[in-house]
Amino acid sequence: MKIPTMIHLRGYLTLTVRGEHVEAFINSLAKAGIPVWDVTPTGAESAELKLLLKDFRRLRPLLKRTGCRTRIKERNGYPFKARRLLKRKAFLIGVVMFFAILLALSSMVWNVEVEGNESIASEDVLDAAKLEGIYPFQWIFRLQPMDKLSGNITARLPGASWVGVERNGTRIRIQIVEASMPKKPPLQNPRHLISTRDAVITYIYAEKGVPKVAINSRVKKGEILISGVLGDEENSERVVAKGEVKGLVWHEYDIEIPLVTTHKVYTGEGKQRSYVVFGDRAVQLWGYGKIPFSEQETLTFYDPLTWRSRVLPLGWMTEKIMEVTEVQRTITEDEARKEGIEGARRDILAKYGANSKFISQKILHDKRENGKVYMKVLFEVEETIAKELPIVYDQGE
Repeated sequence: MKIPTMIHLRGYLTLTVRGEHVEAFINSLAKAGIPVWDVTPTGAESAELKLLLKDFRRLRPLLKRTGCRTRIKERNGYPFKARRLLKRKAFLIGVVMFFAILLALSSMVWNVEVEGNESIASEDVLDAAKLEGIYPFQWIFRLQPMDKLSGNITARLPGASWVGVERNGTRIRIQIVEASMPKKPPLQNPRHLISTRDAVITYIYAEKGVPKVAINSRVKKGEILISGVLGDEENSERVVAKGEVKGLVWHEYDIEIPLVTTHKVYTGEGKQRSYVVFGDRAVQLWGYGKIPFSEQETLTFYDPLTWRSRVLPLGWMTEKIMEVTEVQRTITEDEARKEGIEGARRDILAKYGANSKFISQKILHDKRENGKVYMKVLFEVEETIAKELPIVYDQGE
């Protein structure tokens, strides 16, 4: 017979039936529309079968009619489990209390974090949040909507242009975007603008002060470009010289580029070790065994536990041991020259400003020896050459 649906939810019995007319009893079950399944003969006058719990009381007239007797062998399904559970009241009360406490703990704010603040103290942010009902052990359902909390806290913090409030489980994160306040320029003593290196002037603009050089004039390192002294010897005034001066400067570079280089790359294979950290000690939990790699690199990640803004001496550390292999890269002489010149250009931009402009370059010397390319290159660069020099009063102009 076909097994009914959801038998575990509805509950079912395993019965042993005995009597001279067992077959007649089973046939009468089918005629009465009582579903049974797993009917198994266990002897000449006995059999086992299974039926739903709700159909058990319907067996009595059929048993009387056929003269058979039945005995319950097994009780299965959720109705019987629930009945057994109700008998163990202490256990049931403990389970209910456990889930009630778990629900209560998950319905409270446990941690409030502040991020993004620099000039605004975290204590001020936490005080403003507390006035809006955000603090540890507060019920989550008592909190206002996050967008409303963001606006209210922003209004309480004069130095913040925007405050974002985000809830992730039992943790509240407050993101601060501080208002950009114009910085007051520091008071400066009178000063000149002098040349930082030997150059030929290509551009000069004096916002304040007296220009002492002209375009196309050659200057030496330390020479005054814009003077901070106005007037003559009898009537003079010292000011902070301001302006911009650019000049042609020459940089000579000795470049050495190998034609064959060796690089380490990850193969994608790896092994992971996990540790629990107590203070300055780490106890390994997983990842025991030998390292199967001949060449490897270890990456370490540490995640400490935090309470508010305090870092606790307890955390989790993970070591990823990655297999590496060496790969050789071979380039041509032209590629080596190109890489060397590009590297020198990047070095010039890093040292002398990204607004530097390359005018020309000239290779003074070029040779290949011992698997390397050697070059001497002269770069002609237009760059800013002015720097400030304070004026000492007793030194005159």
